[in-house]
Amino acid sequence: MKKYIILILVLFLFLIFSAYSYASTVNENLSDNVFRLHVIANSDSKGDQDLKYKVRDKLIEYMKSITSNIENKEEVINIAYNNIENFQKIAEQVIKENDFNYPVKIEIGNFSFPTKTYGDISLPSGFYDALKVEIGNASGQNWWCVMFPPLCFVDVTSGVVPESSKENLETNLGQEEYDIISNNNESDVIEFKFKIVEFFEDLGIKLANN
Repeated sequence: MKKYIILILVLFLFLIFSAYSYASTVNENLSDNVFRLHVIANSDSKGDQDLKYKVRDKLIEYMKSITSNIENKEEVINIAYNNIENFQKIAEQVIKENDFNYPVKIEIGNFSFPTKTYGDISLPSGFYDALKVEIGNASGQNWWCVMFPPLCFVDVTSGVVPESSKENLETNLGQEEYDIISNNNESDVIEFKFKIVEFFEDLGIKLANN
């Protein structure tokens, strides 16, 4: 009986380790190929939230103009680094034009993100490289999108991401990762895999924050 208990425990640990290894590999591949935008409003007041979206729109517009023909994440990040002062000036100008005097902090780094859906694409929680914009006290609601591959530049309110953006995403991620994040895939196995990745990354974020 004791041998059976030990065998079950070993099998259980093996399954946990395998699931963790799988989740880590998938998230690493996603993180390695995705560059995101994170904008945090000064507060949750209507004026501050409206301002957040105006800053967002101008930054996305500028980012699109300087990265429209870029096909890899590293080059996009290099361009973002080289233009970080321009992002700063654009954000400050929008704030000033709307009669606010909030400071703006803009940085590029690796940050934690919750699970987020963009049209019919869902990215699991985890740590991703991003351009982070903090307006004023940065105590208001967040806004997220994906700058590369360019999901920020499409109308996700329609619930559908254009095929060209999906092709770009699939090319950069690979079939396994793309199948996991695509909401058009109705496979129970794929949905289960997404939940595994989400569970371990949520756990990792909680441990990191503690």
